[in-house]
Amino acid sequence: MLKRVIIECPDRATSVAQISRALGDVTRLAIIELLAANGELCVCDVVEALDMAQSLLSHHLRVLREAGLVSDRRQGRWTYYALEPNAFAGFTGDVAALAKGEGELGNARRVAIKRTCN
Repeated sequence: MLKRVIIECPDRATSVAQISRALGDVTRLAIIELLAANGELCVCDVVEALDMAQSLLSHHLRVLREAGLVSDRRQGRWTYYALEPNAFAGFTGDVAALAKGEGELGNARRVAIKRTCN
């Protein structure tokens, strides 16, 4: 039996979790695919392409922006969105390291887990 130990998540694990939550929605995946295929787009073009209300789209874009997956810039009254070029490379590298037990969280758990039976 393993004893439970509460540990804080290092920054890398927190980042992976935040990006994973952002990618865990089909609408946000559609937005990423749209931006990947077309480059920077005005929010009005994304609204039209996905046929959804701007308020709902704004929520999804905010989640993606806060996760560091897209960037935005204002030009006049419009906002333009683009994929962050290095976000996915860093994310896949972090996930691979965590999956191999080489991430900060994996190392913390190896130290924190104490076996109570033999």
